[in-house]
This record gives sequence, structure tokens and C-alpha cells, in this order.
Amino acid sequence: MSEKKMTSSRKHHLKSLILSIAATWLEQEVKDIAAAKEAYMAEKCAAPDLHGDLAALTETCKKLHALLDKVDEERYDLEAKVGKANKEIDDLKIKVVDLAGVKKPALKKVRMSADAMLKALLGSKHTVNMDLRANLKQVKKEVKEEPAEAVGDWRKNIEDKADRKKMFETS
Repeated sequence: MSEKKMTSSRKHHLKSLILSIAATWLEQEVKDIAAAKEAYMAEKCAAPDLHGDLAALTETCKKLHALLDKVDEERYDLEAKVGKANKEIDDLKIKVVDLAGVKKPALKKVRMSADAMLKALLGSKHTVNMDLRANLKQVKKEVKEEPAEAVGDWRKNIEDKADRKKMFETS
């Protein structure tokens, strides 16, 4: 079953339609958020009545301060909850990484003597030199003594080889 490929102009047209729909949704979402804010502010913070004598105004100020204190307490509680949730999210992310396993990078070959390795591991505490070759057993090489033939006549060599050649030629 061969599927028809979509032309680039059609793809471009569909993409532009999707983007325009998404833009209208975003605009509507912004309007909804603004309306929700207005409704919340109208419900929680009614416009204060500023008409009246000094006692009424001081009473209004006390009410506003009480509301501010209440809002600050709620804000503090919410910040604490958000901080706790963020910490829990970070812990869960670490657990996910631990469960998934960490891929070990490919190790590079490093030429390092035993002394250098111990010095790197132990730091300045390392004072003993490890000369691994010092502990090896000394082995004397046996030199094979070849019979010292005087440099002979080259014709003699050729004659010897001719005998070998004859061995292979006989059939």
C-alpha cells in the first residue's frame, strides 16, 4: 500500500492553520486568566468605603491589615508547600537516574608505571619504589655455538645445493 506524500505547500498551509488556531487559544487563555483574576479580586478584596469619619477609616485600615496578614500567611504556606514539592521532585529525578543506571564512559588506556599509580592513589605518602624487574630471576642466555666454518669456496655450496635439487627432480 503506497501512501501519498504530502506536498510541501500543503504541509506549510496546515502548519500555518495549526499555528493560527493555537494563537487564538493562547489569546483566549490570557483573557480567561485576566477575568479569573478580576473575579477573585472582586470577591476577596471589595473596594473599601472611604466615606465617613476618622473612626470608620481607622476601622477600614485595621480590616485591610488583617486581610494582608492573612494573605501573607497563605503565601508563606504555599511557598513552603512548593519548596517541599520541588525537593521531592528532585529526589524522584535522582531515583529515576539511579534506577536507569549510569552509562560508564569508555576508558582510555593510560601508560603509567606502578610507582606513578601508587603515587596518584596514595599521594605523598608513597615513598616505596616498586621496581618490578628487580625481583625477576636472572636467566643467562645460552648462545648456540655454530661451527666456525671457514669461508669456503662458493662453488662447493652450489654443488651441495645441486644434490638437493636432484632429489626433487627425480620422478
